[in-house]
Amino acid sequence: MKHYCATQTQALLPFPALVDMLARTVRDYAGGAIACPERTTIPTHDAGGVLMCMPTVGVDLVAAKVLTIFGANAALHLPTVQGIVTCADAHDGRFLFGLDGPTVTMRRTSAISMLAIRTFIHGHVRRVLVIGTGTQALAHVEALAALHPAIEVAIRGRTPERVARFCTQYATDRLTLRPELAEDGPFDVVITTTSSSTPVYDGPADPRCLVIGVGAYRPDMAEIAPSVVRASQVYVDDPVGAPSEAGDILQAGLPWDEVRALAQALETPPDRTRPVFFKSVGCAAWDLAACRVARDMQARAGDDAGM
Repeated sequence: MKHYCATQTQALLPFPALVDMLARTVRDYAGGAIACPERTTIPTHDAGGVLMCMPTVGVDLVAAKVLTIFGANAALHLPTVQGIVTCADAHDGRFLFGLDGPTVTMRRTSAISMLAIRTFIHGHVRRVLVIGTGTQALAHVEALAALHPAIEVAIRGRTPERVARFCTQYATDRLTLRPELAEDGPFDVVITTTSSSTPVYDGPADPRCLVIGVGAYRPDMAEIAPSVVRASQVYVDDPVGAPSEAGDILQAGLPWDEVRALAQALETPPDRTRPVFFKSVGCAAWDLAACRVARDMQARAGDDAGM
């Protein structure tokens, strides 16, 4: 079984193909063609580490992501998150390849946000606000550069120094990347990518602005102000995992029968006159989508080599 490093994994997961495959996989998951239990999280005995396991089974592929998360690793000059996604054939169980786990998570998470933009935004995207300066902020900037070139992306972070460093380090000629300005007007999209336990976005709910919450992944975390959530049509990527993970929605006290799945929006567009809040919690089915893209890219490379 071949294992692909982070750089190779990134090359196997181009955003246009990944977003298209996620649209297909979201429908498969909603239709029951993919088995995807809730993730298993087990703390280690010391060092404050966590083992996270995320298996999923489709009709074509079987995938499992195993991650370790150690918050103290930065002081040891080691990655905080490490892991692998293994992919096997669903018909005979042959292990096919392994992908870099953190890279898969970054790519498929930002690609789900891009699918939300494609689903909920009608017309051109011109101005986006990304809140956060970490790995998910970078992944979203890369996705925006790939799929929405020439747009303007503003960055908001904890300190002006972090924002300036992020914008300088990840500047690209495919879009305008700059710090958020006090005089900035309405954005077409706001994407929050932090691990904050208190809201980092409390702008007025506006039908012209899609709000995407990515970073909060526990009930005690919330990036979006309850007033924004309550005033919006609320959609989630995974209706199975969201009730136990989507702190933005839980803290807003929104009844779950008012929360819709992204799969529903793919079939029936929401009311365009009302604001939309899309909450992304992630699930193993999206890793399966990444494996499908990697498999197809492998096959294409093989075909090209044989020509």
